[in-house]
Amino acid sequence: MKQISWNSQGMDMPALDFAAVEKWIVDVAARQGRGVGQIGYLFCDDEKILEVNRQFLDHDYYTDIITFDYSDERTISGDIVISLDTVRSNAEQYGQPYGRELMRVIIHGILHLCGIDDKGSGEREIMERHEDESLALFGL
Repeated sequence: MKQISWNSQGMDMPALDFAAVEKWIVDVAARQGRGVGQIGYLFCDDEKILEVNRQFLDHDYYTDIITFDYSDERTISGDIVISLDTVRSNAEQYGQPYGRELMRVIIHGILHLCGIDDKGSGEREIMERHEDESLALFGL
């Protein structure tokens, strides 16, 4: 049973068509051979994501997204924390519209839940290809 929740802490909720985004998430997961279970998104500021990074991953740096994976072999589930501050600064740094960068980060977490990594040799390019294909599916 698909259940995607959207929450914010310390930031305004992004103005998104959540029904369209949820359909997109289901489509992207299906292309990876996965169903969608419970997924919780939390949009926050840089200070909150730094706190989460320190508390749960023992990392002392800011990031745009942290994905906690509770998936099984066929159904993706997890919690995804997104810093809107970092998304905004990354959009400016990469010369991308904020909305496109936000959608890239939203689907980046889903791709992680589908088993696509981006830390090892050559993995970043694979992730970027999947992100680009997913954004094209959404018309971006």
